Amino acid sequence: MVRGDLFWGLQGALDRRGLGPVAGVDEAGRGACAGPLVVAACVLRPGDAARLPELTDSKVLTAKARDRVYDRVVQRAVDYAVIVIPAAEVDLFGIHVMNLEGMRRAVSALRNTPGYVLTDGFRVSGLPAPSVPVIKGDKAVACVAAASVLAKVTRDRIMGDLHDVHPQYGFDVHKGYSTTDHSAALTAHGPSPVHRWSYANVATAAAAHRARPPHPVVLTVAALENPSVPIRALGPYVGNNERSAAGVAAESRGGARIS
Repeated sequence: MVRGDLFWGLQGALDRRGLGPVAGVDEAGRGACAGPLVVAACVLRPGDAARLPELTDSKVLTAKARDRVYDRVVQRAVDYAVIVIPAAEVDLFGIHVMNLEGMRRAVSALRNTPGYVLTDGFRVSGLPAPSVPVIKGDKAVACVAAASVLAKVTRDRIMGDLHDVHPQYGFDVHKGYSTTDHSAALTAHGPSPVHRWSYANVATAAAAHRARPPHPVVLTVAALENPSVPIRALGPYVGNNERSAAGVAAESRGGARIS
């Protein structure tokens, strides 16, 4: 694992040693309780960071700046791929499992297999090339920062579209994260089909509204341990589920399944 204090030097060092092309991978929406998880992989030309002066972690850019950087990255990238993982998959397999699986999918979706992969923070097994996680990679490595912008802008646009379908939740403002306004909307209206019904706050709201999930759900540990979530009120069947998207039971969070 590499600490994120190398600025843009790590990618260049790998390229100079013949280990490129280097792909950066990052996600958007991991901490949300509604909407998809979006994962992107991006390969930039060596030295292209200098031609992308605004490029940095997408979370510290304004929306307008992210859009500018997004257009520039799409223009200049050697290769990129964006993967959208719906809430239903997150509910069935868990956010961490699907985050790792999304990174695998994003790298596999590139037109050409990279020589090396840099991931933001998480070690990811099963990639088609050698890889290393970089702590705060979206601030330290240009291709990871580019991937973070691709993922964030894509997800924000999806949440804007979902706002048109479900305007009562304010997805266009909070993008599905658990803000005060979003929590109030959940309490008032109960969850929508695009919420993550496995999450404790969503499951609590569903139970209060006697709403049943629209797809199979494996409750998170936090939801299972939350006394305000009456599990059996959410569905007719609750059982153990050890499946994971990666096929490795040890990576699954486990939990109770509602179908």
